[in-house]
Amino acid sequence: MLTEVFTNLMRKRPTPSTLFLAFLAGGLGVYVLHTTLDFGGPRLDGLFEDGVYNLLLFGATAAILTRGILVKAQRLAWLIMGAGVLSWSLGELYFTLFLEGPHLADGSASPADVFYLAFYPCCYVALVLLVGSYLRELRIGMWLDGLIGGLGAATVAAALILPPILSHAHGDTASVALSLAYPIGDLLLLIFTIGAIGMTGWRPGRVWLLIAAAMLVSAIADSFYLYQTATNSYRLGTWLECLWPTSVILLAIAAWTPWPKPQRRRIEDWRMVSVPTLSLLCALGALVYGNLPSEQLTVVAVVLATATVLAVSVHLMMTVRENLTMLVGSREMALTDPLTGLGNRRLLIEDLHVACRLARAGEPWELVLYDLNGFKRYNDTFGHPAGDALLARLSGKLSDVVAPYGTAYRMGGDEFCVLFRRALADTDATVAASLAALCEQGPGFAIDAAHGVVSIPREVSEPAAIMQLADQRLYKRKDLSRESSAVHQLRDVLLQAFQERYPDLQEHQRGVGTRVLAGGRRRDMSAEDLDVLARAAELHDVGKIAIPDAILNKPGPLDEEEWKFMRRHTILGERILMAASALRPVARLVRSSHERFDGGGYPDGLAGKEIPLGARIIFVCDAFDAMTTDRTYSAAISSAEALQELRRCAGTQFDPYVVEAFADTLLTPARPAARSLQTLAFRPSS
Repeated sequence: MLTEVFTNLMRKRPTPSTLFLAFLAGGLGVYVLHTTLDFGGPRLDGLFEDGVYNLLLFGATAAILTRGILVKAQRLAWLIMGAGVLSWSLGELYFTLFLEGPHLADGSASPADVFYLAFYPCCYVALVLLVGSYLRELRIGMWLDGLIGGLGAATVAAALILPPILSHAHGDTASVALSLAYPIGDLLLLIFTIGAIGMTGWRPGRVWLLIAAAMLVSAIADSFYLYQTATNSYRLGTWLECLWPTSVILLAIAAWTPWPKPQRRRIEDWRMVSVPTLSLLCALGALVYGNLPSEQLTVVAVVLATATVLAVSVHLMMTVRENLTMLVGSREMALTDPLTGLGNRRLLIEDLHVACRLARAGEPWELVLYDLNGFKRYNDTFGHPAGDALLARLSGKLSDVVAPYGTAYRMGGDEFCVLFRRALADTDATVAASLAALCEQGPGFAIDAAHGVVSIPREVSEPAAIMQLADQRLYKRKDLSRESSAVHQLRDVLLQAFQERYPDLQEHQRGVGTRVLAGGRRRDMSAEDLDVLARAAELHDVGKIAIPDAILNKPGPLDEEEWKFMRRHTILGERILMAASALRPVARLVRSSHERFDGGGYPDGLAGKEIPLGARIIFVCDAFDAMTTDRTYSAAISSAEALQELRRCAGTQFDPYVVEAFADTLLTPARPAARSLQTLAFRPSS
């Protein structure tokens, strides 16, 4: 890792800081060679052990403090860290000048210890400040992960390091306390460091890895030094002396390594359970180890092990609570309409099952299904954002009206539902109030609602049957009270005029209309689209009013000129219907009702999905009815033969998906009632 950091630093243009760090690293390398391999011989021992050693410490101190002064980011943290390293370096200098050699300390306290111990609180504060940049994005689980990791590591260290130090400690209480101050300080430093790494989501990056390596090297050096001094085996000039300058130089390199930009971290992989599990095993292992006949844990190790177990328990409780919160939130999302905040179809079905169990003949429940009139036109006129805002307003009013008696739901699109107990409310008054809540008028628009009411269990007692019956009643009422009554009157006039001239085509129109409506339901079309489709199916041949009888009733095949005239009937039908603005959507379908899927139809040569879906459905149903009905120019064929012919021409003349949906409708005309639970687009014929 150290080589990689230096390589990345040197790839850029050398700066004074990188050159100085390279100088420190080179000096450390020479110092390690002399200490371990006696590079330069014994005559240079004094130079390296006193001069080079302290020069490396003060050089690293200068690098850290300079970074804190010159760079604004994390300035205070690195200044405090530099102050701690400076205090350590002063302690080493004092030790070199006044205690080393013939005045080697006998274990009693000295001013050098004051400088040494001042290093720890400075590091604690600096680490807290450095990790502060992560606090805004920090989740409490990551706090706990860091704390648990630090406690687990400290428990193992305390169990292994403190017993031999205590067993060989001698002198008065102050000397023993001084001997323990260093390992305890290192243990706390270990907790702080690992905790900080945990707060990064266990993705520390180079800076934190360098800091952690520095603290680990320092802790190892202190532990060996204390053990050797306690057992009177310490001597100068060994590999141990290399660890302290290595530690501070690692800190200096960390100070000048580019600081990563804090990112929001979430632990969602194996690390979520691995750190608490390993830490718990460390704590349990330490407790087991301490109960062996030949071993005994110190109070510090027992406290740390206990704290680790408690922290893991808190982490477990927090995780369970968080998961339960997520589960509740997921359930609410699954049962709530995101636009209006009302319950959705899934919640309604669940509540219907409950209502069916609780409802009694003397205490019935009522279900009311609503469908907005005029909403599609409003959406097309004012745009979808305005339509969404309208739905939110209406749903809020509906919910407020029925709240004392029951629950409101949004089924999707412009459909709503209310379920309430009849014992709590007057049905007529509640329905009237709910219908008023779903009304809104303004310049250029008027919205109201049709509805269907079902009593539970008097009429039906199964959710599927309840929805189907409510659906049927809603659309029967919608047909009777539709806002576009003028459109119906105009449609009736056109149909009557057409039937007066061509009475033989009346059954054809009725058959096409019935099959088209069934096909539209199978394709999950909205209520208003189904309405337009039904009108277009009834009026798709209205343009034939302008076709001469000689052509329309010709017993034999038409010639080319006659076909050209015949193909104009869709355009003529469009012109007739366009005279009424309310029938313009119908006119568009009538114009396209003879377009082929492969583009060979008329009048516009549209192909594939360029042809409106309703027109594709009408084309299939019209062809089927024509083949199964006796005409002046052809005899009827069976339904099976007609269906076979439709499938043969699927992909060229007809939309293959519409053909299969039509075939499914033809072969299974009676759907199970449960179909209404899947989608309200499957409308019963009116």
